[in-house]
Amino acid sequence: MRTTVAMSVATLGAVLLAACDPLSLTVFGVGTATGVQHTLSGITYKTFTAPLPRVRTATISSLNHMGIKVAAREKTKDGELIKATASEREIEIELDAITPGTTRMRASVRNGLFMDGATATEIILQTERILSHRKAASAGRE
Repeated sequence: MRTTVAMSVATLGAVLLAACDPLSLTVFGVGTATGVQHTLSGITYKTFTAPLPRVRTATISSLNHMGIKVAAREKTKDGELIKATASEREIEIELDAITPGTTRMRASVRNGLFMDGATATEIILQTERILSHRKAASAGRE
């Protein structure tokens, strides 16, 4: 009897862990494949090899392309804070100049009490897409 109960518990534990593994691998794979880092609190980060003014321009273009309204822009000690809104979501994007040619972007999207990591990630991915497109276009002109 004890052996049967122990095996049942072990089997259940293995099934539960196996069920979570594809999810964790998917999250890990998406985050590392794109170079986007996520925190448990729902904040998304990416560092770009581009000066802050270029990242700011690409970020604003991304927000416009996504139909997200920029509500405010503020200077910070190390860069700029962009506040925006869309569908009852409050969006904050912080751009920090790490060096003259490197900028860290932090995006957080709050929907009431919940964080919306998917939208924050998409903002970063769209910004990256615009930066890459502009870099390729300027390389073609040289």
